[in-house]
Amino acid sequence: MPVPFYAKSPGNEGYIKNLEVLAHHDCDNHYLFQSQLYKTADGRYYLYGGCFFGNGVEILEVTDPEHPRHVQYMPVMDPEKYTYMSTPKIQICEDLMIVSNGNCLEFLHGPAPEHYTPAPGGIHIFSLKDDPEHPKKLSFWATGDVGNPGAGVHRFTYNGGRYVHLSATAPGFKDYIYRIVDISDPEHPVEAGRWWNPGQFFGNQTKKTREKEWHGWQGYNTYPGYVHFPFAETDKNLTYISCAGGGFKILDISDPQVPQVLGEVKMTPPFCTKFGGALCHTFMPIHGTHYAVGMQEGERFWTYDRKTYEQFGTHSYCGIEMFDVADPEDPVLVSIFPYPEVPENFPYKNFNICGLDYPGPMGPHNLHEPMTHKPWLEDRSDRVYDCYFHAGLRVYDVSDPYIPKEIAYFIPPNPEKLAFDVKMPNKPLGTAEDLVVDDRGYIYLNAMHDGVYILRCLV
Repeated sequence: MPVPFYAKSPGNEGYIKNLEVLAHHDCDNHYLFQSQLYKTADGRYYLYGGCFFGNGVEILEVTDPEHPRHVQYMPVMDPEKYTYMSTPKIQICEDLMIVSNGNCLEFLHGPAPEHYTPAPGGIHIFSLKDDPEHPKKLSFWATGDVGNPGAGVHRFTYNGGRYVHLSATAPGFKDYIYRIVDISDPEHPVEAGRWWNPGQFFGNQTKKTREKEWHGWQGYNTYPGYVHFPFAETDKNLTYISCAGGGFKILDISDPQVPQVLGEVKMTPPFCTKFGGALCHTFMPIHGTHYAVGMQEGERFWTYDRKTYEQFGTHSYCGIEMFDVADPEDPVLVSIFPYPEVPENFPYKNFNICGLDYPGPMGPHNLHEPMTHKPWLEDRSDRVYDCYFHAGLRVYDVSDPYIPKEIAYFIPPNPEKLAFDVKMPNKPLGTAEDLVVDDRGYIYLNAMHDGVYILRCLV
């Protein structure tokens, strides 16, 4: 059998079921995180990739998905001045491209330079209307959290219209809160409203309480529960919020100045109670149904060395779940997605023990995120896509929300060079980071240290 064109070397070919790889692009060895698609009025498709470790955006034309064309790598700030910054997330709608801005994190990106200038946190706003290959900078909105190396914007949504919905730091608050920014004048964005979990406002906490409850990674993730991702369902004036250890919440945003909690689901415990990514990572509706999908984040295995394992112990279950949200005041968990299928010839017995001699932080990561005002994205009520870190890309049939079924997977080959230097407790593993699916059914998968794979599902 011939070696696949995307293999890194004989024997390092990845694992695939019911999917076909059409193309691979190394993206100039930039480690892409979230990507977004944009379709021009004359029918051209572009992929814009935020950089996990970097200062800008990768741009590919993918009108012909079998032959992606590299357009450019576009820095958004001075790369000589800001040497330890990250532009990991992007949103595109109504001819606007919005790029998050922050600084790298040592446990993910490796140690910072001895002396470096922290980048200001915030969002860059660009116009794609006149020239999608050379976006025009319109403005930069800053979080205002000056001097905090981790400050900035994490995951966010923009579904067109007046408001951008951010997970962002803010002066006087612990970790990320929900901030709503008015970009009706995209050259002069202003904050319109904010919401936070009880306990995130420093003014309501004593010094003793903060030191006791917020110590270390476990405290960071569980108490009081930072805002990881606000998925704004703007047509219904609802935001589905993932609050790490604070659970999933549904907010009424009909008045963006005063978002109000309608309903919530507590997930931790029993799910994801120890070291990992966001304990509640994503919570979003499935259009055309009264269901929503939620998940808890695992973590890349390089973050979980033996010292970390001895500190935290066995990583608790992280998974994907289905919720009935017919009544936003009473969201109900109705099913749990199956454990990812382990390929017959996979070198490890499961994805928890995956090249380590102790259990790693196995779990899912990013979902494909359809939005109602992005017609170039696939938006199916019967399908869910997830990047499951070392378990690869997973595709699910959710036509019966009580019995989600895995129908396809792709575990990319192991990378044989790194996009940046980071210490790993084992050899680099093929890893699915994030994805987006276009209205033609083409899947764009960002892989750890390994560019973009373009695939299509065969079922």
